[in-house]
Amino acid sequence: MKKSAFLGALAASTVLAGAAFAATLDDVKARGELICGVNVGLTGFGAPDASGEWKGFDVDLCRAVAAAVVGDPQKVKFVPTTGETRFTALASGEVDVLIRNSTMTYSRDVDLKLDFVAINYYDGQGFLVKKDLGVSSAKELDGATVCIQTGTTTELNLADFFKFNNISYTPVTVQDDSEAQRQYLAGACDTYTTDASGLAAARATMADGENHIILPEIISKEPLGPAVRHGDNQWGDIVRWTFNALLIAEEKGITKANIEEVASSTTDPEIRRLMGLEGDMGPMAGLDADAFKRAIAAGGNYGEIFEANIGSSTPIGLARGLNALWTQGGLQYAAPFR
Repeated sequence: MKKSAFLGALAASTVLAGAAFAATLDDVKARGELICGVNVGLTGFGAPDASGEWKGFDVDLCRAVAAAVVGDPQKVKFVPTTGETRFTALASGEVDVLIRNSTMTYSRDVDLKLDFVAINYYDGQGFLVKKDLGVSSAKELDGATVCIQTGTTTELNLADFFKFNNISYTPVTVQDDSEAQRQYLAGACDTYTTDASGLAAARATMADGENHIILPEIISKEPLGPAVRHGDNQWGDIVRWTFNALLIAEEKGITKANIEEVASSTTDPEIRRLMGLEGDMGPMAGLDADAFKRAIAAGGNYGEIFEANIGSSTPIGLARGLNALWTQGGLQYAAPFR
């Protein structure tokens, strides 16, 4: 009896604890707006354009979630966060979701009590140097000064890499990508290290980008993705399956341009479920039947969002690589929509 009473009390306390974090969907619906934590400014991923409108790969996922939940991809408040402030902003409820080139790690999951519900970009840490520095490998950076953001996995990876290779460095700490780029260009550091995608984004904004090279070494795994708070499973499901919907749309050839035509003619059962034409997928998560259709229509499928913001035809020029669909040799693979 005592054991049963204890387990009952534990279960009740767990339910109450979870309930304290389970109001995000209700909050977003009541507010009529999604609050999305983003980078303070990383070209191609999340940055305001000349007119102040937020654009980028991560930004488009924020807009897709807003389209699914409140019916309008423009109903998003973007909150810039640094490497040091981003997780506090999420944990405190300042933002509903963090979609800001953030790496999923054990300690962020278990200790910080965050759930990384998807990986929207598979990345790895690299090094950017000026060509006239005369190095062709990160292993040649012995004694270098290194610009590095505080509060990131990058700091730890950097220390591990230099220690493993028995070489030394002097850190030049910065708060965000913009400061890192300014310090690097001003000569305050010999090299700038962050995710390789971030280095490509930084180089694309430089007036003399052709004079800078990304060294060949990728020294870490950096699975980047959207994060939500522990204990709010329904909200986590919504963010996860909004992202999966974008992947499935690419698999099935659904684009921003043809989505209405596909919806009116398809006999594919999975597409019909995705579009809300049959089944009750949206209502299962507390959304409208056509929520995921709206998410796809907002900015297109995953491939369209990738190519428009950071793909090979953009100044950033990133190849799909690991971020190709599983059918094309990549790692992007959505669970079945059934």
